[in-house]
Amino acid sequence: MSNDFFQFKQFIVRQDSCAMKVGTDGTLLGAWARGGERILDIGTGTGLIALMMAQRFEKAIVDAIDIDEGACEQAQRNAAESPFGDRINVCNKSLQEFAEQETAKRYDSIVSNPPYFVHSLKAPDERRSMARHAETLSYYDLMKCSANMLSENGEISVVIPFDCRKHLEDAAILSGLFSSRICAVKTKPEKAPKRYLLAFTKHPTTVVQEELVIGSDEYVEMMKDFYLKL
Repeated sequence: MSNDFFQFKQFIVRQDSCAMKVGTDGTLLGAWARGGERILDIGTGTGLIALMMAQRFEKAIVDAIDIDEGACEQAQRNAAESPFGDRINVCNKSLQEFAEQETAKRYDSIVSNPPYFVHSLKAPDERRSMARHAETLSYYDLMKCSANMLSENGEISVVIPFDCRKHLEDAAILSGLFSSRICAVKTKPEKAPKRYLLAFTKHPTTVVQEELVIGSDEYVEMMKDFYLKL
């Protein structure tokens, strides 16, 4: 991996102009989320998750939005240089603005690696801070706007730190969404989860609960189509 780009099996993610770099959270979500014919990636950053979803779901049209202009330019370039560029649309808008303007759009899958620092000190870099702090996109706004844009059988999937789970689940409940899948992500089997992959639908369903250990056989199987060394 270079500081300027990350080489995957089918695409390159350039990240020199983006505040938030490629990380485990994004790759986990991109490999775990369910898809469909229409997919929305909220807070796309480099475009990583949008690219992974486009690779996994060959007929999907992916809309990727971000409030940061530099991130959108980077995501657009990454999409254009990939085999999936004609199926990824990058838009420089906040979720709130996008949802207000695109009232007729419905998505089979919505994915987001959302801002997650709610009450912490802000990073010195303003763009990095905006990408990480929930003031620009609260969990309630994320879930409410997503609920309005989900198709009847659609699913929204997110990745969050372990200590943010209750905040996001509360926001989902207030938005009329129901938990459908929960995946606890661990660094070792005996350790507590570091991250959660969470999915929600518009209708009650049996909740599927699972664990994923980084580096396990299940993890390798999940990532083998993306990472060069797997």
